[in-house]
Amino acid sequence: MTDPLEPLPKPVRKPIRTIFAPVRALFVGDASAGVLLIVVAAAAMLAANSPFAAEYKQLFYGELPWTPIAKLKDLHLWINDGLMAIFFFVVGLEVKREMISGSLSDPAARRLPMLAAAAGMVVPAIVYMIVSGGGQYTSGWAIPAATDIAFAMGVLGLLGNRVPASLRLFLLTVAIVDDIGAVLVIAFFYTPTIKMAWLLAAAVVFGLMMALNRMRVGVFWPYILLALVLWYCVLNTGVHATIAGVVAALTIPLRRRDGNSMLEKLEHGLAPWSAYLVVPVFGFANAGVALGGLGAQALIDPLPIAIAAGLVLGKQLGIFTTVFLADKTGFAPRPDNANWTEIWGVSILCGIGFTMSLFIGGLAFPLDPVLVEEAKIGILTGSAISAVLGYIVLRLTTTHPEAECDDRGEEPGKA
Repeated sequence: MTDPLEPLPKPVRKPIRTIFAPVRALFVGDASAGVLLIVVAAAAMLAANSPFAAEYKQLFYGELPWTPIAKLKDLHLWINDGLMAIFFFVVGLEVKREMISGSLSDPAARRLPMLAAAAGMVVPAIVYMIVSGGGQYTSGWAIPAATDIAFAMGVLGLLGNRVPASLRLFLLTVAIVDDIGAVLVIAFFYTPTIKMAWLLAAAVVFGLMMALNRMRVGVFWPYILLALVLWYCVLNTGVHATIAGVVAALTIPLRRRDGNSMLEKLEHGLAPWSAYLVVPVFGFANAGVALGGLGAQALIDPLPIAIAAGLVLGKQLGIFTTVFLADKTGFAPRPDNANWTEIWGVSILCGIGFTMSLFIGGLAFPLDPVLVEEAKIGILTGSAISAVLGYIVLRLTTTHPEAECDDRGEEPGKA
């Protein structure tokens, strides 16, 4: 029996840090870039359907009074062909680092994510073609094939350490391989004509950059100057100018003569600018859809339905089935400490296609602005469903609880 004179125990108070942990997660780590994209997409939709819709359209599509490059006659083109080259440059740096010293450097470790990424591009394209019926929509087959790294990792970041580290690495690797595939698709399938003289000039510039690499030149400015020249040459070849970003990144040396990592320093320096400036500006310029101009019928047209189906159904079907079959046949084991429900949830998150999908959507229907707008509806709808559904599946079914904090708000072992 409890002694009535004994003082009652003090109520346990949750530390402020614990109470606000979910809110804090929105602005740190993997989550912040993804949350920013959500905000940007919402802002673009509001702007395109507000009393300032005309100003929004004029800002990005109105012809500039003066431009140093005639091909880039409006701000939208400068963003998509110019600013996005920085994004592709960072992607190229990340791919090279992963191929040399990261998760793609080990043949055994990259076997599963590479196979899953391939299936995650092929199956959505098949679903898209079946649902759309082809015809005038055929050129949009690659739109649902892409996964947005920042958005997908951002949603995963909201879950804290509920998701095992092996699945985080799996998602990141799949998204990186997916980006490689998307770049190749843009280069080979969305290049109508090639001007050989400019292509030869681009090859010469690339050769000079490789010579700098061979000589282990350890300063950035020669690479940057030649990268700008390479971009201008590629812009005039007929190949999309952003491909120059990936090509230029491959010439950056992994290490200087003194052993310090030149590639990683450049990647770490540019990655925040890409994630928090380049991609949000691109998203704001491209995600705005004037729904009033399309009508309610556009929401159920074959194109947006096919894109959303490719992202939501095609991605998870292709990736999850591939992982399951690879594991059961012994070709490649599933990620460590991950159950099948968690793998399914991550497969759903791969259906977030925002940045690359919007980019390919603009290339797929260059002469039909109505189809471009309908494609945006499908991309935003499919990406939103994938983000919410993937989060719910992982949140409700994961077997990896978040780390507990002690009464001082410290994680165990960090007192």
